[in-house]
Amino acid sequence: MKQFRVLIVDDEPTIIKFLEIKLRTSGYAVTIANSGLEALKQFQAEEPDLLVLDVVMPGMDGFETLKQIRAISSVPVIILSARETNTDKIKGLKMGADDYLSKPFNPDELVARIEAVSRRLAPAETRKIIDLITLGNTTVNLKNRMVIVNDKEIQLTRIEWLLLSELARNKGKLMLYGELLTRVWGPEYRDDVQILRTWISRLRRKIETDPDNPVIIHTIPKTGYIINESAA
Repeated sequence: MKQFRVLIVDDEPTIIKFLEIKLRTSGYAVTIANSGLEALKQFQAEEPDLLVLDVVMPGMDGFETLKQIRAISSVPVIILSARETNTDKIKGLKMGADDYLSKPFNPDELVARIEAVSRRLAPAETRKIIDLITLGNTTVNLKNRMVIVNDKEIQLTRIEWLLLSELARNKGKLMLYGELLTRVWGPEYRDDVQILRTWISRLRRKIETDPDNPVIIHTIPKTGYIINESAA
């Protein structure tokens, strides 16, 4: 079985070395890069399963690196940064990062988050599911992992697909914040409502005719989300 490969991108040699040892002893294959440009080269050469990407680097910073990665791939990305502002966190998530950790961080927490990503990448063939679910002008093909909006196939990121498929499978049922977070990100994230709101907003922009007045994914304030049975 192919080892799960992590690409670590950071310009601080001590952090690179420490994370390399920590991840290798945790059972991961590791590739390292000391800059954004080097990260792009290693990404093309090694095809990693996940990136751990520092924001503050000389030359091409983490945000620009993430932008270029997202132009060609939906590979999971965990952002690292010494900046603790919510502005940077929200910016990273909106640009397509899957997660964000502020420096200094607990290395065991990073490993736990990587494990959560690897779990949700695992195939779910064992589930008994209905192949097609219609939600207004949107059709969700669970078997082929396709989404058709107004007779046109649209591309979703992995997180967007996981959110939509969970909501669609449970159409008519209120999905609590913690329940969705646990199913999509893992139990370590059940209280991180901000990351859920960010990704629901991204998903709405792709499937709703008017994302500001959604008719498919409804918000139940301070509780969760639901796809009404009438969205059919």
